Parts: sequence; C-alpha cells; structure tokens
Amino acid sequence: MKSAPVLLTDPFLQLPTATSVRVVWFTEFAGDKHLVKYGENLVKTLYASTTKLNRTREDKESKVAKQTENKPIYQQPTKREIWRHEAEVTGLTPGVRVNYRITSVREDSQSVSSDIFTLAPKPEAATPLKILLTSDHQLKPMTAANLQKVVETVGRVDAVLFAGDLVNVPDRASEWFDDDQGGAFFPALQGRAQYEINHNNVKTTYTGGQIIQHAPMFTCIGNHEVMGRWNRQDSLNGEFDDPIPRAVAQRLYSGKSLIDNSFNTDTYEEIFTLPESKTGGKRYYAVTFGDVRLVVLYATNMWRSPRLDQQARGRYREAEKDFNNPENWGYGQHIYEPIAQGSQQYNWLEQELNSSEFKQAKYKLVMFHHPPHTLGDNIVPAYTNPLQIIDRDDTGKIKSVRYEYPKHTDYLIRDVMPLLEKADVQLVFYGHSHLWNRFVSPRGMHFLETSNVGNSYGAAWGDKKREVPLGYQEDYTALGDPNGLEPIMPAIAPLISENGQPLPYIASNDITVFSIFNTATGIISSYRFDTRKPESEVVKFDEFKLK
Repeated sequence: MKSAPVLLTDPFLQLPTATSVRVVWFTEFAGDKHLVKYGENLVKTLYASTTKLNRTREDKESKVAKQTENKPIYQQPTKREIWRHEAEVTGLTPGVRVNYRITSVREDSQSVSSDIFTLAPKPEAATPLKILLTSDHQLKPMTAANLQKVVETVGRVDAVLFAGDLVNVPDRASEWFDDDQGGAFFPALQGRAQYEINHNNVKTTYTGGQIIQHAPMFTCIGNHEVMGRWNRQDSLNGEFDDPIPRAVAQRLYSGKSLIDNSFNTDTYEEIFTLPESKTGGKRYYAVTFGDVRLVVLYATNMWRSPRLDQQARGRYREAEKDFNNPENWGYGQHIYEPIAQGSQQYNWLEQELNSSEFKQAKYKLVMFHHPPHTLGDNIVPAYTNPLQIIDRDDTGKIKSVRYEYPKHTDYLIRDVMPLLEKADVQLVFYGHSHLWNRFVSPRGMHFLETSNVGNSYGAAWGDKKREVPLGYQEDYTALGDPNGLEPIMPAIAPLISENGQPLPYIASNDITVFSIFNTATGIISSYRFDTRKPESEVVKFDEFKLK
C-alpha cells in the first residue's frame, strides 16, 4: 500500500498587492489538484497552478534520506522532482486577516492538508508593522534557534526582509526542504525544523518559527543563490564553486548556452514569486509595503578563498597547475551583475530613486547582499571587477596569474552610496559577513548588517586581522572598516570583551542575533540570544531610530 502523501513545505506568502496575495507550497508529487480554502469557515476555494522545478538535484554530499558517506544514495548529481503550487487569493481588504489552508490531492486521490494560517494583502500607509530583518541562514547551527526566538519575542511579524544567502548550494533540493540535520530553509522559517544544539551534554532542539505562513518575504540575491557551470563537476558543491564571467564564457563556449556555461540563479527565481523590474526582473526590484519603500539590488560577487599558496584558485591568484588552462581559472571575485555608473542596474536605480513612489515614502530602505561598511572579512577586496595580471618569463611561460582590486573603483562606494545619500535613503541593509554591526554616514544614512544568525567568522577588530595579501599593488585593509566609518556601539547592552571593554559588534558561534523594524516608531531593535543558556532571556542590546 502506498504511504500517505505529505507536503514538502507549509504554504508561504508572496507578492502581496492592495487586494491580493500569492500562496505558494511544494510537493514531491505532481498531483491531481491543489487548492486553497480561505475566508470565514474556509468556505471559499481557489485552485493553484503547478510548475516543476528544473534544476533541483541531490548528490553524494546531500544530507538527505539518511544518506551517509558509507551508504550513498546519490552517487553523482541526480535530478530530484519537485512541484511548486501557487494560487492568488484576491478580493482582500487591507488590514483584514483571513484564515486559509492548503490541500494537495495526489494522483491516487489521497489528500494532505496544512494547518490553518492567516493571510492579508499589502498594508496601506500608516499601518504599524513589525518587519524582520535577516540574512545568511545557510542551514547554520543557530538559525532555527534564532527564528524560534523571533516568534517568542515579538510574536507574528508582518514581513521578512532577507538580505541574501538563503541556503549554501541553491540547486541542492534538501537544503531548501528537508536536510537531515533538521535546519533546512523552509522548515526553519515555518516552525517545522528539528535542529539540535548540544552544549556541555545539554541538548536543546529548536523548531524555528511559524513566520512566512503569515508574512510575505522579500529576498535579494546573495552569492549563495548563484550556481556555476552546469554538469562540469561531479558534485553540486563543485558546480557551485565553478562560475566564470559571462564575457569569458562567450569566448570559451561560443555558440553554447551562457546560463549553462557561466552562472545562473534559475532555482532561486523558480522558487520565489517576487516583484519585478523591467530591466532586472526578480534580480532587482522595488516595492511599497505600508510606509516602506524597499529597493532591492543585485550586488554580490563570487566568494573565493584569500589563500595565496600555489594550489589556490582564489580571490588573488590562480592555481599554478592551471596556468595554461584558462577553462579552469576562477577569474577572481568577479561580479555577477554590473552596478557601476552607466550600467543597466545603476540606471534603473537612478530612475527608481526619482520616482514618486520612492520620494513619497516615509521610510526609504535599500537592501542588497554585499557590505559597503563592515568589520567582517568579506568586504575585502574592493567591490570592483578584478584586474587580471599575468606575469611571464623571457620565453613567454606563465609565472603567475593574479588579481588586483583597485579601491578607488569600488562601485558601491564610488557610484551607489552617493546616489543613495542624495536620495535621502535612511537605511542600507545587507549581510554576507555573518556578524552584527552598524554604521552611520556623516550625512546620517544608517548601515545595518545583522547577519549573525547561524554562525560567524569573526570581526577584524583588536588582534584579529583579515587575511590579506602582502606585496600586491593595493593596500588591502586588515583591520576595521576599509571604507572609513567607525562602528556604532550598541545603544543598550553591548557585549563585553575579555579585557572588560564594550564591543561594537557581535561575532559569535554561540550568540545569535535578529533585528526588528517597527514602522510605528521608526525604531530598529536588535536582540541577542545565548544558545549556551537555553533557559536564558532574549536580550535587546541595541536600537536606533530612522530620521
């Protein structure tokens, strides 16, 4: 007898309008029909449209279906069939929450339903909202605890702003849906996680929080939403690590698919229904939500190792064994989407900042992934196209292939930040470096990085320096913010260092951080929770007000 059908996810909300919102969920069967029941006593029925994800796979490194190293289920990248269901609930009234529940019917007529949740359309201006600011979940150890504490601390939020790096390898299906470790993306955001943290033999299991069943989520692309060249490697990790710039792909693979032979965001774009711009589609966009005008940019580059040894295909050099094989080069930390002045994205941003929707908004927020100001490692080198330098001996033999990143051409600092300052943007929100810190420009624009959700790689502060190359043309900054701002000390309860000094950041693998924007007051509050002390209280350690 065939086992009963199960939902791969609970429903989640996308793309609200003044009178509607999309309900989305996933199954591992195509099904006979998929529907949403909603309204008083769930008397209204709406049927969903179904599509199939094209690139979701598993491989020998997937932690799924109890696969182990000794008992691999997937010997090589293998297609995993997953279906996406979406229905647009219409006729809604702003400010009025409506009950809803989804049901999927399998081909054998067996059905499965979710619990009952609530939905609402896009809020009107002046509606008080609580908005979760988060990023860099990546199935990291504290993510489920973080999201559970969000709900326990502030209750239901009205929206989620997610500044990129949702998972680690975007084409690995289990990272989104059902990783065996218990902390996959959707379970953690839907209160269905089962992630165990063990401190001193005290085990605590965290479930995450029921968040996106009730609140729409707006996301941006981080470097972990981008896959590399298709089918060139024997693992999904290898494929993820193998993107090359579009121009190089055109030269190396003339006449072949640029998507398959450079990089793509296909799975990310198939999973989410987001606002779209005419030139960028889902990759960059703007949306009004209550009093907030949110501008989302595609500002991320390929992360590569700072190592300088001969075997390194890193941000500063190519591996010696590949000097004569450009197909295997990494081409440094190349940028995925141009954003320099004159680029298509820059021109769109300039138009958006001059639009009536932007100018009339009470709160003007810009979200992207790469940090313009941070104490974290990932801000170095500068956000610019790598300058390739090939050194040869007298016979023409390659001695080195290295990359420089001229600081004066940092596109975010040189081109984008002046544009945002001039437009009176109040908050720039980003992630990438897995810590919490914030900054304020001389003109009063706030910068917040609240990405210490699941783990941290530390802060370049005190005795801890970034790993930077010596003997290169550029002077790569080892300590502090390379772009000249001093971090702001938390306003309420900063952590204290071992020598008794307050710290202007949180970079911990035991303490997790989340931030809430209250639009009624204009205050952004940041909270921390120490997972070593599961019975401890959540501590509000910082808050600041947008002008």
